[in-house]
Amino acid sequence: MAFKKCAVPFAGTAEQERALFAVINEHKSISGALMPVLQGAQEIYGYLPIEVQTVIAEEMGVPLEKVYGIATFYSQFSLNPKGKYKISVCMGTACYVRGAGEVLKKLQENLGIEPGGITPDGKFSLEDCRCIGACGLAPVIMINDDVYGRLTGKEIGDILAKY
Repeated sequence: MAFKKCAVPFAGTAEQERALFAVINEHKSISGALMPVLQGAQEIYGYLPIEVQTVIAEEMGVPLEKVYGIATFYSQFSLNPKGKYKISVCMGTACYVRGAGEVLKKLQENLGIEPGGITPDGKFSLEDCRCIGACGLAPVIMINDDVYGRLTGKEIGDILAKY
């Protein structure tokens, strides 16, 4: 099985590791408790790096492939860290037909990353999503909780400069 290396190296803390082992120990004796352990691990780290998945597999006595399979099957889990500024590009129908593809392309050019990626400094992460719920402002992006609408792609540099 081949795992894709993340642009930002894993840097868990001792405190996070203690919290992970507490979650594992709480569920270790419960059959079928892999899901709550993964949910707890994601709450602790913000994502599920392969290093954390390996610890979970070893401690829970299950194959790493099973842990990885669950982590990649359910959309609630992320294998990639999120940047300080999480950028979501709406690719829903209204946004898509009004040029969201060009907006996404400009973000990729400016940041040097693909959707699902994070800049090497950990500042920005980029993802495309199905709908933000601001169809009247299409095309739309969100940076954390800030919404930017009626974009053409030309504004991307100025928007990113704010962060």
